[in-house]
Amino acid sequence: MDEDEKNETALGACHMCLAIPGKIVEISSTNPESATVDVVGVRRKVDLGLLEKDRPVPGDWVLIHVGFAMSKISEQDALDQMNTLRMLGESEAAMQEIEGYGLYDYDTGKPKSA
Repeated sequence: MDEDEKNETALGACHMCLAIPGKIVEISSTNPESATVDVVGVRRKVDLGLLEKDRPVPGDWVLIHVGFAMSKISEQDALDQMNTLRMLGESEAAMQEIEGYGLYDYDTGKPKSA
């Protein structure tokens, strides 16, 4: 642990990694481990490789982290997750995560579609 990590730990700081709900829009016809998902109105590509045993289909909801679908969830769970992120003030962080995957157009200042 370096000095900065020790200081953050001593101050009670923490870092949170977000899992963001997204709805499967389309499974790639050329790569069944790749899907297009809708995340709060922004479409992006995600990898489905971690869901081999419970493969999602268009219309399913998944939790996404760093470009990977981590688990399937219900639509109600997806809505609850987004509401929780909003209540915690983390919805902006969720959009920043989306921006971090090349889905933000810095020329227009808006999210762009995948």
